[in-house]
Amino acid sequence: MNESYFLDTNVLVYTFDSRSPRKRDQAQKWVAQALERRQGVISYQVVQEFLSVALRKFANPLSAAEAILYLHRVLMPLCKVFPSEALFADALSVADDTGWSWYDSLIVSSAAAADCSVLLSEDLQSGRMVRGVRIQNPFVDSPEP
Repeated sequence: MNESYFLDTNVLVYTFDSRSPRKRDQAQKWVAQALERRQGVISYQVVQEFLSVALRKFANPLSAAEAILYLHRVLMPLCKVFPSEALFADALSVADDTGWSWYDSLIVSSAAAADCSVLLSEDLQSGRMVRGVRIQNPFVDSPEP
């Protein structure tokens, strides 16, 4: 594993959340560092989930033009993991081993496929190691990026 880290969808979503300024600021720092140092990674799944939320569920949903700009500036530069039979097979194995949902297991498998040492997620068991990836809640138990 290397010093790369995987950003779960919730980290990207928080970059737009004005209701939680502390989490928004922390998430913005993680994303900025991911882009500047080229250490952050996301998958095609994160791109899809983020755009679904940003276009429909944000307090002020992104317009198509804003979403395209974010896609070009943030999402695609970070996106390094794409669908494959091996990725899906590993995710099925993770789901079987952990009892987690398909989508959570696919996130973990994507982080492992990208050779990330850390998965930043608010939604999974912080501190747990799965497939050589340490899950870390970026808003609770992690140092500043």
